Amino acid sequence: MTRLEKIYREKVASALQTEFGYKSSMEIPKLEKISLNIGLGEASLNNKLIEDAVEELTKIAGQRAVITRAKKSIAAFKLRTGMAVGCRVTLRRDLMWDFLDKLVTFALPRVRDFRGIPDRGFDGRGNFTLGIREHTIFPELEIDKVERVKGMNVTIATSAKTDKEGKLLLDLLGMPFKK
Repeated sequence: MTRLEKIYREKVASALQTEFGYKSSMEIPKLEKISLNIGLGEASLNNKLIEDAVEELTKIAGQRAVITRAKKSIAAFKLRTGMAVGCRVTLRRDLMWDFLDKLVTFALPRVRDFRGIPDRGFDGRGNFTLGIREHTIFPELEIDKVERVKGMNVTIATSAKTDKEGKLLLDLLGMPFKK
């Protein structure tokens, strides 16, 4: 059991149950998965960008990233069906808890001029998406070996029914939201 999962079971679950008055422990919101995505539109011209992105995302996540491909052809973007346009990875169980712990304690505080995460990223069903401009904030990457700084999306899927429940869950887990 990871450090953050232990905190969830000992403190967060009971705090959520008292706050929202859940009758069953199965109603308490929990994390289901975390999806990481790097989109590279210009990768259609340079295949090495995709290989680098897959390698870097694999280091960050601790799990092999898969290449995402275009579903439709778009002439204006010089894009054809089946061309590689990015990479993604979905984390569950221990890898998910480890990644969230690393994101909250190491990576986000390394962001330049960091004042907290805006809470606009909720989707109405308790899931939260966060955009990161520089993937180099993660400690696994050696900045000298990174050729190009890439942005990435982190989506945290929860079993919460509302944004209020999801925000409190993430807040209690240590997500540094703006006050």
